Formats: sequence, structure tokens, C-alpha cells
Amino acid sequence: MFTRRHILIGALALGANFAAATAAHADQLADIKKKGEMVFGVLGTDEPNSFIDPKTRQLVGYEIDIATAVAKKIGVKPVFKQMSVSSRIPELQQGRVDVLAATLTHNKERESQVDFALTHFVTGSKVMVRAAGGISALPQLAGKKVVTVRGGTQETNIRKAVPTAEVVTFENTQQAFQALRQGKGVAYVNDESSLLADYGKLGPAAKGFTILPTSIGIESIALGLRKGEKNLKAVVDETLRGLEASGEAEKLFNKWYGPGTRANIAKRSFKISTDKI
Repeated sequence: MFTRRHILIGALALGANFAAATAAHADQLADIKKKGEMVFGVLGTDEPNSFIDPKTRQLVGYEIDIATAVAKKIGVKPVFKQMSVSSRIPELQQGRVDVLAATLTHNKERESQVDFALTHFVTGSKVMVRAAGGISALPQLAGKKVVTVRGGTQETNIRKAVPTAEVVTFENTQQAFQALRQGKGVAYVNDESSLLADYGKLGPAAKGFTILPTSIGIESIALGLRKGEKNLKAVVDETLRGLEASGEAEKLFNKWYGPGTRANIAKRSFKISTDKI
């Protein structure tokens, strides 16, 4: 006959087993090592962070190189899964990717949804306009049609900066940039670094466009991780610190953003050192 004591002992044992199983399952780093691959969520449309090389048809870019370094540190194969800006965090939370390497801005609102690795890039949102439109300052965008990517911080930034602007969003930055070129908007909002790369693609047509000097928000870009995965975050951060200490981080910046690239940024203004904003 089972007594209340037997039932209590059984319940405690069952609870202990469940807690142990949950703790084991919660170690995402161990799971990644076991399966031998690490799935990174990337945009694949955001040059030079992650985009398709037109010659090789392979994903390349600054964040692709950083993700590859993380996977190498762990000793697994990097796998890249393309996704939209708006689907990034849900894909991570639902376990469809292990880490986001998708131009993810670290802000206070998102800290309740995901954990962030060390900041690996710092930029700011800016606005590109058609030169013929006569717009030289942000207030002139009031009541005008402005295009940007759906679900990104750029949309939030432009709505705060010019509340009366008519903001039209697209699935990715390529579509938004194309909309500007087709005259579907008078202005296009993106991260400054990506905006410079977009500007570089214009070639001789660049004379028809201008990037306004005013920044409408500073963006700290970082890899996104599921909440509470301390072991995985530790090795990701260790990898990033190693890239900085070895000088490889500087080389990667110059490779994708430095002088002579489409972004053509003269000098890196940040170091990989913190996950605070």
C-alpha cells in the first residue's frame, strides 16, 4: 500500500529527474556540439554584412565571417539560414536557428526577448534622398513618402524623427532601395554603413542621390542568442574578444567596410569589448 510518504518521495524523485533532464536540455552549446553544426540566422540581403556573392552564389559578408569564426571556435560546421528582418527574433525563440547574425540592433526593448553577444559593429541610421527632390534636412520629410525595411529599428527611428512622414516598409533593404530608385519614395532609411554600400552600388547614378548628414539613431549591432544560454554566450564572447585581441577584427572591418570598399569608411570608430549599451 502506498502511503503519503511514498507518494512524496516518488514526486520528489520525479521532480529531480525532470530538473536534471531540463538542465541537460537547456545547455544549447552541448546540443550544438552534439549535432556538429551551428545554424545562424542571416539576412543575406544586407551588403556588406551578409549577401549573395554574384559570382559564387555563396553567402559572404562581415557577419558571415564572424559567424564562421564562432563555429570554428566551437569546432562545428556553420550553416546559414536566410530570413526576413521581421522574422529574426521569432525564428531564434522557436529554435529554428541557434544564433542570429542578422544585423540585429541591441536595444533595451529587445533585451527581454533575446540575449546579446559583444557588440561587433556600431553604426547609425541615416537617410538617402533623391537630389532632384530638393530635400536637405529631416524636417522637410514631413508628409512625404519614406521607404525602409519592415521590422527594423530604422522604421522606429524615422517615425520618431519625423512623425508625420508617410513610412512605407518593404521585406528587405534591397526592395526598399529599389523603391527609392524607382521614385516610389523621396527618401530611404537604412543603417549608415549599409546605406554607404548601397550608395556605392549606384556608380555614375550616385550624383542623383544624397545622404543627409543628420543621424537619427546610433545602432549597436550584435549576435542574438536565446535567453539564458550562458555557456553559448561565453564561447561566442570569447571568440569575439579573440578576434579583437589578434587584430583580426580590424582586418574584417577593413575587408568589408574600409577604404576601397563600397562603404568606404576611412577608420573603425569602435572596438569589440562590451555587451552593454
